[in-house]
Amino acid sequence: MPVENIDALHAGAVALLKKMISTQSFSREEGDTADLIENFLKEKGYKAQRNGNNVWCVAENSQPGAPTILLNSHHDTVKPVKAWQRDPFAPEVDGDILYGLGSNDAGASAVSLLAAFLHLSRKESLPYRLIIAITAEEEVSGSNGVASILPELGKIAVAVVGEPTSLDMAIAERGLIVIDCKAKGKAGHAAREEGENALYKAMDDIRWFRDYRFADVSDQLGPVKMSVTQIQAGYQHNVVPDECTFVVDVRTNECYSNQEIVDIIRQHVVSEVNPRSLRLNSSGIPQEHPLVLRAKEMGKKLYGSPTLSDQALMPFPSIKIGPGDSARSHTADEYIKLSEIRDGIETYIRLLEDLSI
Repeated sequence: MPVENIDALHAGAVALLKKMISTQSFSREEGDTADLIENFLKEKGYKAQRNGNNVWCVAENSQPGAPTILLNSHHDTVKPVKAWQRDPFAPEVDGDILYGLGSNDAGASAVSLLAAFLHLSRKESLPYRLIIAITAEEEVSGSNGVASILPELGKIAVAVVGEPTSLDMAIAERGLIVIDCKAKGKAGHAAREEGENALYKAMDDIRWFRDYRFADVSDQLGPVKMSVTQIQAGYQHNVVPDECTFVVDVRTNECYSNQEIVDIIRQHVVSEVNPRSLRLNSSGIPQEHPLVLRAKEMGKKLYGSPTLSDQALMPFPSIKIGPGDSARSHTADEYIKLSEIRDGIETYIRLLEDLSI
């Protein structure tokens, strides 16, 4: 298969993105866009593989036993907000701007990565094994997304995750733990010295969440951040509440695993502590990694990302980079610039071409 020039790669990427915008792909309902991506690869002469709504392909021009680079982005979208002034499913081009749901998050990254894969996989040989995987359920961190196919991909050395970062490189990303806490007391009449007020016990714990500082601070992400965001107690004005529940949003750094964070919390509060999930760990990559060094050579800004992506589900080094602006994600009249897609394709190729890992 001949190597396509950048104009052809860009035209093909934009055409595919328009089809993806036209096709509803809400999280857990991405079957039709998975068909589009699978057919796109097959029409280009590749052996696309699929599990559920996840589509992937392995380049055949790598050296035997070479380390694996995974290129990953997602094709699911959130539902459109009510403030849209355009049809979110009608790709509309106005000059350099392409409007449509999922155009920025993360359709542009997905098609740019696919274009880079086409280019790299058609070179005579690669010094690494290359896999492209465009996956489902990212917006809901679902169990049937990228995590469900990782066992089928073999050992991954490093991943390039496509998300709108203005083509800056995120070399660390915060994790997330949502914790349900329950303080227990004993009911009693509010007019008499009876009972144990669960609300007061919760207040002591909430004060701890507000004031506690974890010792280890990340150079890229800063400290672990804990915020109490919901609280519920009592059902009648004259009854001392015997139970108070509250929710804590914890944004972790790479200095701690999610389990370590929960263990520390349990040592300091009297409330029951029940994390909803420990799956979404912080992620990162050493600054001396060849991918990071290549980005520095290219003049890319390096930063720590406060937003969550499928990196949280990857138990290996990863970076996040892609065309578009994170501030446009999940907004009315979402858009991507056609020039940003071209820049994305060129950036991915420059980042990966002749890279030794």
